[in-house]
Amino acid sequence: MSLLVVEQDRTISSQRTLITSLFSDSTELSALKGKLFQKQRAAAQAQAEAGTRSQAPSNRTPSAQVPMTQDAPGSNRNAGKLRKTLPPKPPAGVSDFGDVRRIVKAI
Repeated sequence: MSLLVVEQDRTISSQRTLITSLFSDSTELSALKGKLFQKQRAAAQAQAEAGTRSQAPSNRTPSAQVPMTQDAPGSNRNAGKLRKTLPPKPPAGVSDFGDVRRIVKAI
């Protein structure tokens, strides 16, 4: 019985060590991902700023722009989403009308 307790203690210790190692690896990976994301965002922002600076004003006349109209706030909220069509209802069978057990009678 004491041998079993010793083996369980070793197993628990090794699992504790493994969990600690995995947690530190996970923390390190999250930090690296954060740094990579910041670098990518900074590069994209720098590229966007460089793109706006490199564009020289053109000699063309500005085209007529149509202002957006808003009928009601929130009315255009789901304009891009398509609604699913409902499947057609099956025709009512003859037995549906004769089933009086489902009819609720109120006084």
